[in-house]
Amino acid sequence: MTTAASASNGPVGPVDSSRIPRYAGPATFARLPRLDEVGGRADVAVVGVPFDSGVSYRPGARFGGNAIREASRLLRPYNPAQDASPFALAQVADAGDIAANPFNINEAVETVEAAADDLLATGARMMTLGGDHTIALPLLRSVAKKHGPVALLHFDAHLDTWDTYFGAEYTHGTPFRRAVEEGILDTSALSHVGTRGPLYGKKDLDEDEKMGFGIVTSADVMRRGVDEVADQLRQRIGDRPLYISIDIDVLDPAHAPGTGTPEAGGLTSRELLEIVRGLSSCNLVSADLVEVAPAYDHAEMTSVAASHTAYELTTIMSRQIAAARG
Repeated sequence: MTTAASASNGPVGPVDSSRIPRYAGPATFARLPRLDEVGGRADVAVVGVPFDSGVSYRPGARFGGNAIREASRLLRPYNPAQDASPFALAQVADAGDIAANPFNINEAVETVEAAADDLLATGARMMTLGGDHTIALPLLRSVAKKHGPVALLHFDAHLDTWDTYFGAEYTHGTPFRRAVEEGILDTSALSHVGTRGPLYGKKDLDEDEKMGFGIVTSADVMRRGVDEVADQLRQRIGDRPLYISIDIDVLDPAHAPGTGTPEAGGLTSRELLEIVRGLSSCNLVSADLVEVAPAYDHAEMTSVAASHTAYELTTIMSRQIAAARG
């Protein structure tokens, strides 16, 4: 396979799609090299976590990471929206998957945390492809070991700050309550974006507010516009280390049918992409994108939206790495 760059003259880039058809070869993210092909070190490591044993409704997100990789074959190396060639600015590589026990959630959480520790120890920032939202907790634990409590932007139809499901503390609806309890989040800089739909009761909102979260609903985005929302989020985050967690169900089912718990009235894919681009000045230390369930994904709409969102997040991290190097 022919890459856009070689190790001798800069970062190893993606396979050259003008010479090798997009549908040929292994489906790494954006057709980038595997981590072992760049000496086991990358500035940004794209890693999958095929785990969905924490879901409360439709399963299938264990196949999300590879669906995003397949859809990412269409990505190109220059990002005009951010005026950057992210794969030339920093070494981005596909780190494969973290294999977690599908029959033991507690063990799986420990496995993901340990694997994330290893990746971060190399100096990489992580762009993680889920999997269900349970994985956000061990990822945040790992990032907080390196950066201290981090600011969090959580894009989701749901709060994910509930206490338990069927007595289980670790599920896709509980990661951010656990993260607040463990002191790994900067509670002065927490925001949900795109929330909507029915709740169990008003106490859900009251408890969420007590944890420190601000809420920008999908209706707020519609009424106020993406520029105003992005500006509000930037002000709340400031220069704190930022972790972004995106559940693809933040998008309306018209844009992302392939997810486990869809809710009507969500963001458009354009709104999500524009808000993310508006965060390019923030200190983004790692991110995840979860809950893509390809079995329900008509015409790969969800996977395409997810791959482009991951591309924007990766671009932000690559630009910041390059700027830090001068």
